[in-house]
Amino acid sequence: MLLRMGEERLLGAHECRLIGDTKEVSQFLVAPNGPLQGSLAIAGAKNSVLKIMAAAILAEGTTILRNVPEIRDVEIMAEMLTALGLSVRRLDGGLLEIVTPRTQQIVPEAPYELVEKMRASIVVLGPLLARCGRAKVSLPGGDNFGSRPIDFHLNALEEMGTTFTVAHGIIHGKVASGRLRGAAMVLPFPSHTTTDNLLMAAVLAEGTTIIDNAAQEPEVVDLAAFLSAMGARIEGAGTGRITVTGVSSLGAVTHDIIPDRVVAATFFVATAIAGGKVEVVGAKAEHMESLLRKLEHMGVSLQPSSNGVQVEAPGRLKATDLATLPYPGVATDYTPFLVAALATAEGVSFVTENLFAGRFRYVDELLRMGADIRTDGHHLVIRGVEQLSGARVKSHDIRAGAAVMLAGLSADGETTIDDAGHLDRGYENLPLQLNSLGASVVRLS
Repeated sequence: MLLRMGEERLLGAHECRLIGDTKEVSQFLVAPNGPLQGSLAIAGAKNSVLKIMAAAILAEGTTILRNVPEIRDVEIMAEMLTALGLSVRRLDGGLLEIVTPRTQQIVPEAPYELVEKMRASIVVLGPLLARCGRAKVSLPGGDNFGSRPIDFHLNALEEMGTTFTVAHGIIHGKVASGRLRGAAMVLPFPSHTTTDNLLMAAVLAEGTTIIDNAAQEPEVVDLAAFLSAMGARIEGAGTGRITVTGVSSLGAVTHDIIPDRVVAATFFVATAIAGGKVEVVGAKAEHMESLLRKLEHMGVSLQPSSNGVQVEAPGRLKATDLATLPYPGVATDYTPFLVAALATAEGVSFVTENLFAGRFRYVDELLRMGADIRTDGHHLVIRGVEQLSGARVKSHDIRAGAAVMLAGLSADGETTIDDAGHLDRGYENLPLQLNSLGASVVRLS
């Protein structure tokens, strides 16, 4: 079962807690406990719900989102929207209610203490400029795996009529004519977050906006579907060219968030590492075809079921090569899990990280567990060992923390994970979910 709050409550600066106050947990203890068995349901996608929450800024009224995950990043975004003048309330059954006031009541200033916690906070920039004509947003923080500059966002929004100044760590944006204007632009890279920001800015802009080399992820399509339901005119979402014809106003709607493909991938790889047979309810195979092919090369059986995807790992995995690429390629968020699995696969694997510098920090933690991995720039050479050994390791970011937790499922002895609070930013109590399948993961308060 998915973890849900049993009562409705406000999510704002004065009340933001997960079940068991899990955001305060800093350590997990993992021990091998045999193959995984059973069925587990996944909630909505983090990388979709955060952008859609920001998009609620665009329309006065009440937005209802369904299938919203109970994760810390949702709480941070809720605090952000509260600071901007919106009201956010968690309802029973995975529902989230966002009430957006009149334009004059929105405070277009995103505070540093919230933005620095989460890089995705930059996506409030586009909606604020579109709705209010101005915005102040601190430079974003978030996961610690290398620089991800926001020049793409600022350059494209400048083409739409915004003037920016950056001083003392704060971005000041102002729309010269009071309303953004459509523009044709080519992104230097198919950035997911940049595409989201420009989509939200363009829907209220005057004229037509064309985004070439746009990101094609399912979460971009989900955002476009939400905006279209609000009254936006969008064509081409999910392709490399998106065309947006601006409208004068939008209306609040109810929307179902798509399932989280990265969480689904986590449980696929957990089963691959620990062995066993698990059905991941809600997983959409069509959203992760590149990943499924790689796992099949490694010897994992994946079959679509009536409810999701069934995964089975009968024996020791086989080595394979992979390179991260923009969607529909292998996502960079999958790589830490796959490297953890390849660490004990038979043979030699080669992994190339093409998207983010500094994403290999988790490799040092796998080395502490006995992995044989050589790093050469943005390449890894992995020589699979028979078994990893439990050790004290650190979680550098959400997916790195999940990777070492998965590695610990079949390691010899116990694995202690420090700085593990990152996991609650992206997972609905991952230890409890793994334990429901037969794993042994303990929170240490």
